[in-house]
Amino acid sequence: MKLGENLEMAGARIVFIVSRTEPYLYGYVRSAFAEVQAVDVILDRRQGERRHGDAPPRVNRRRSERRTQDVSTALQRLGWAVIVRR
Repeated sequence: MKLGENLEMAGARIVFIVSRTEPYLYGYVRSAFAEVQAVDVILDRRQGERRHGDAPPRVNRRRSERRTQDVSTALQRLGWAVIVRR
């Protein structure tokens, strides 16, 4: 049984995040998992908080932080991080 089939049977998806400082690794991982539908390979797009300025917003419209796992340390140390979504 292949990796993609196992993930689909388990109802899971893997998100492979590659640091923007590692474009070669991004290309390699993307081609390595090109045939596996249950794996998404993305380049880290984060650039910090989008809210800028000295004054805080009048109303915080964010319900909660959308990122459920902190991948910052892994991206800095390894150049990549993996998240399993069910």
